Amino acid sequence: MSLAAGARLGPYEILAPLGAGGMGEVYRARDTRLGRDVAVKVLPAALATDPERLRRFEREARAASALNHPNILSIHDLGTHEGVSYVVFELLEGQTLRERLSEERIPVRRAVDYGVELARGLAAAHEKGIVHRDLKPENVFLTADGQLKILDFGLATRVPPEAKQPVTTAPTQTAATEPGVVMGTVGYMSPEQVRGQPADPRSDVFALGALLYEMLTGERAFAGATTADTMSAILREHPPEPSSRRPEATAALDRVVARCLEKNASERYQSVRDLGYALGEPGLLVSAPVPVAPPAPRRRRWAAATVTGAAVLLVALFAANVGGVRDRLLSSPAKHRIQSLAVLPLENFSRDPDQEYFADGMTEELITNLAQIGSLRVSSRTSAMRYKKTSKSVPEIGRELGVDAVLEGSVQRAGNRVRITAQLVDAASDRHVWASSYERELSDVLSLQAEVARAIAAEIGVRLTPQERSRLARKRTIDPQAYEAYLKGLYHLYRKTPSDTEEALRYFEQAGATQPDYALAQVGISETYAQMAGSAYDLLPPLEAYPKARAAAKRAVELEPDLARGYNSLAWIAFVLDHDVPTAEAQFRRALALDPNLPEIRQTYAVLLARTSRFDDAIREMKRAQELDPLSSYFATGVGFALLWAKRHDEATSWFRRVLETDPKFLRAHWGLGLTEASARAYAASIPELQKAVDLSDGGAAFLCSLGYAFAAVNRRTEATRIVEELMKRSRSGYVPASTVAAVFSGLGDRDQAMTWLERADRERDPWVTSLAIDFMFDPLRSDPRFQSLVHRLGLS
Repeated sequence: MSLAAGARLGPYEILAPLGAGGMGEVYRARDTRLGRDVAVKVLPAALATDPERLRRFEREARAASALNHPNILSIHDLGTHEGVSYVVFELLEGQTLRERLSEERIPVRRAVDYGVELARGLAAAHEKGIVHRDLKPENVFLTADGQLKILDFGLATRVPPEAKQPVTTAPTQTAATEPGVVMGTVGYMSPEQVRGQPADPRSDVFALGALLYEMLTGERAFAGATTADTMSAILREHPPEPSSRRPEATAALDRVVARCLEKNASERYQSVRDLGYALGEPGLLVSAPVPVAPPAPRRRRWAAATVTGAAVLLVALFAANVGGVRDRLLSSPAKHRIQSLAVLPLENFSRDPDQEYFADGMTEELITNLAQIGSLRVSSRTSAMRYKKTSKSVPEIGRELGVDAVLEGSVQRAGNRVRITAQLVDAASDRHVWASSYERELSDVLSLQAEVARAIAAEIGVRLTPQERSRLARKRTIDPQAYEAYLKGLYHLYRKTPSDTEEALRYFEQAGATQPDYALAQVGISETYAQMAGSAYDLLPPLEAYPKARAAAKRAVELEPDLARGYNSLAWIAFVLDHDVPTAEAQFRRALALDPNLPEIRQTYAVLLARTSRFDDAIREMKRAQELDPLSSYFATGVGFALLWAKRHDEATSWFRRVLETDPKFLRAHWGLGLTEASARAYAASIPELQKAVDLSDGGAAFLCSLGYAFAAVNRRTEATRIVEELMKRSRSGYVPASTVAAVFSGLGDRDQAMTWLERADRERDPWVTSLAIDFMFDPLRSDPRFQSLVHRLGLS
């Protein structure tokens, strides 16, 4: 049956048809209860009217709905409406693998990546006792954001986890299909399925091998003129090796595909997880050296004479070292010219998908170790994480990040054992430069990360300073529980929400309590307390948060004197708590000397430079931070703010608008654009942007006061007064930066109230008072002797 737009199936309103097949028609629909779009499949009448088939379908759909994995399509609901049976799925945007195959040949690396994702999704199903049995390009979906989803478990069968693997023709109570009944799609079925025998997880291994073959070569592994011919090929023939049809495919990859396609199930990979590990091996895509062919037999006397003459000439040139030929021939092969690289998010190959935070944390630590090499530019974490689950090729990523090479790999955790595979790929040529695998106890993971960094530095010929060599050679052990808590803290800290910030502090303190000499845990505590006192959060008063941040940072650098993040924290606290500009600047420079690739250090240093009116230096440091993290909206807006403080309004506007083109809801970009317009006295344009910032921040004090100042500037005093009264009300029941109240009073022209609140801000060590010398919202106060005295006392003049 066909459903018209507007028809209802229970709570689902049909919007439009999406497609049809043997298992039913699929529609885009609206879930009227939750207000979201979904996909609804209406089951064929033959199935819906057969009670036994319907019961079996419902049983298998419920089993599939229990699968919760990022590489498996989620089933939301199952129901019947006026005799029509339907099943509800998540709605995907993108294309099927079949559509992708019809467009162009898939890059070898991308084909392998898809194979890994397929293996991970199937492994999750197999661990629940579910075998797909109908894996084919039509049942694999590539979403618009680069994620792979396995679709349609309509032919899935349950196999108890304890069931023995060997295929048998004997009927069993657990088999969903009787022996002799062929289930699946010809061309991707395993030999046992062709024979009508029960399928087990190794049947899915065979189908995955057929998909790999087709992705690599663009041709089906088994294709005959008729269905019977195709089935015969599956049972008797072996397809040509992928490398014979695709030169980029390696012999190692040929072996993986061939093992998947073995006719005898016992000779295939015995689980898709084993296949996933094989596809993740670092040397899989590295071709073996081509053997040098023996010299051809001499056929003519003149050819021998020519070779002899050339040899004599070469000996003469070599002895005389003409043109430096001897030096060039005897010198070592040049190292790969790599001066910049990006570390892509490590794939989580652990059995537990909840270990994503662990894989992300390992990525972060590898970046940190490599970034400490001063002569190597390393893209920061924020930009790297944008490529998680990406479908982009290495050359594309290299161009977008402006790097010479990309480091990619996987991390697998089993209990307290950690295995990392890593491979370095030349971004321009997509050629493997280096690959290796490491396995350690979790307690040795810090040394493992440093070992990877040393190996990469040696491979690409980067010159290490004695200090860098010493840092990377240091033997460090870590309590596994402390390390796990630290990685969870990082995960929450980077999410940058108030609730996540509080959660981050809990995990960092847990890590520090578990291992008191763990310096990074102390840095995490320090950074979190500093973030809690920031004007965008206002979770703690500065006089409560900053001393705790300083104590933790001091402890960190006592434990590890070359920890750049520790000095960065100390520098910021010296600036905003002590108003000690010389000490803060010295600490910033020390942090940059230890880790020149950390954009956070350059950005916080740039804030100090700008607030002490050194605008050219501030802009330079902000731009260097942005270059280190070119895809980060946060650092891009940092450049905009530096230009705003320097009153280079047109350039600032351009930076903020550039961010909003790619990230339309980025709070800081709307705020910065609104402030820039207000600084240029274009208040009509500034107010809508500042209102967006207020809305996106859920009424944050820093954003609210900016809007209040703009209202006051255009004589909308009622709105401005309402805002300042709201801020004062909040200050009576909790902490609100006093400078936010002062800014609105400044706009309203009430100097006495503005100065009263600024003096309070100074006493409370509100970090915003360090911007008084450059913040245009305090321009109405600049002629006031009290304001001038305060600016001088803060060391800003």
